[in-house]
Amino acid sequence: MIALQKISYTIAALAVVSRVGASDNGLARTPQMGWDNWNAFGCSVSETLLQQTAELIVNYGLRDLGYHYVVLDDCWSVGRNASNNNSLAADPTKFPAGMKAAADNIHDLGLGFGMYSSAGKYTCGGYAGSLGYEEVDANTWANWGVDYLKYDNCYNEGQAGTQLISYNRYNVMSKALNATGRPILYSLCNWGEDYPFNWAPTIANSWRISGDIFDDWDQADARCPCDGDDAWDCRLPGFHCSVTNIMNKVSFIVSKSQPGAWNDLDMLEVGNGGMTDAEYVAHFSMWAAVKSPLILGNDLRIVPAADLSIISNAAVIAINQDPNGSSAARRWKYATNGTDANGRAEIQMWSGTLMSTTGGDYYDFVVLLINGNNVETVLNATLADIFVDFGAGGTADEVKIPWEVRDLWANRMSTTEAQAIISANGTAGYNGTNVQTRYNATQTSYAEGLAAADELLLGNVTTTIQPSGTVSATIAPHGAAIFRLRAMPTAATKKRDEL
Repeated sequence: MIALQKISYTIAALAVVSRVGASDNGLARTPQMGWDNWNAFGCSVSETLLQQTAELIVNYGLRDLGYHYVVLDDCWSVGRNASNNNSLAADPTKFPAGMKAAADNIHDLGLGFGMYSSAGKYTCGGYAGSLGYEEVDANTWANWGVDYLKYDNCYNEGQAGTQLISYNRYNVMSKALNATGRPILYSLCNWGEDYPFNWAPTIANSWRISGDIFDDWDQADARCPCDGDDAWDCRLPGFHCSVTNIMNKVSFIVSKSQPGAWNDLDMLEVGNGGMTDAEYVAHFSMWAAVKSPLILGNDLRIVPAADLSIISNAAVIAINQDPNGSSAARRWKYATNGTDANGRAEIQMWSGTLMSTTGGDYYDFVVLLINGNNVETVLNATLADIFVDFGAGGTADEVKIPWEVRDLWANRMSTTEAQAIISANGTAGYNGTNVQTRYNATQTSYAEGLAAADELLLGNVTTTIQPSGTVSATIAPHGAAIFRLRAMPTAATKKRDEL
């Protein structure tokens, strides 16, 4: 049977990928999840901030949803200690107990500790970088108990301009981290310069594909160029990049992701206040569908209830954490008569394979519809377009069977329940296990939950689509709808029993 052959082939391919490894550290078999201070705090970092945030990640049930790493970004050091092998020293005012104590406290909460540096003479904040000190710094971090390194690209002293030059510079740290013997997730942050999607998969667990994100849906900004069909060949990544700018850039390279090595669209802006609720829903849905790391970038101490409900959506997170590790791809993008901040608007449809939760011969599928218009719009996606990779012009076997359509935002936690979690702060049983709408991935992994077809991960059935049919959704301005399609039991889907 053709569909069965497709699944068998993909499983074999994934087995090959797992043997290759990314940074030879066995980490990030699904995209990493966590929190980083930069978007909300910049250089205003401290021991207290990390501890408070780590505790909230636990108390709000976010740890049990998969948010694991607490990443300390730039501005944490006071330079190098000449009397101690030129190792980096933590700022004693910001971190009076020292970095190992900060790591230990985070580990005690069942979380991982992340660190930041730059593959340059200085970090982007002007602090001491790691270029030329890779082994010294890797050993320092391993001794502190670091589990994650975000490695930036500022002040690289001209060691860029070709893929090989950038590869060689970043590979020094990859080797140094692996030589410590401590598994440390390696997150490249070179902004998409020198096409990292070609060379980073063999040395890192993720790589940034664009300049820094900005908390805006579609604002054009000259400082973040390459927003059109040339986005794949961007010589100046820039910064102040909108969600739609980054979305366009990743569309060309979705095939480069694989288990252990991911396209990184930068940290999430959900909760920082610059976008509408619909825009944040679309932002989170997009990052999940293309298998970007889900790294929160907000201040959890003041998170609005509506935003906590977005980042707590296990059915959408399950798309990101799907064991198949296959990114959704953009199937079409059309300009419309509406306008956005760039003077035009677009509607888009993305789709991609997921592990089967039906026990049949067909994959589940994710379908993401994005409305770039300034008005509510009905978007339609035909099965022929959704399954085009399996046969052009509607010839795929998948087009010829019915599908169950499940809305992944239908079970979104109410703001009332989210506010109860915030108000209780873990003191009234709201920390993940007692809340009906929460999934606990600490107890049951996403892979196990999907294999068991756990309803919390599957969304609500909204309709069924007959052969050659169409998925439709009415979507808010700058919003999105995301669905899981599951093959309906038919004689065709049961043929595997006869093999």
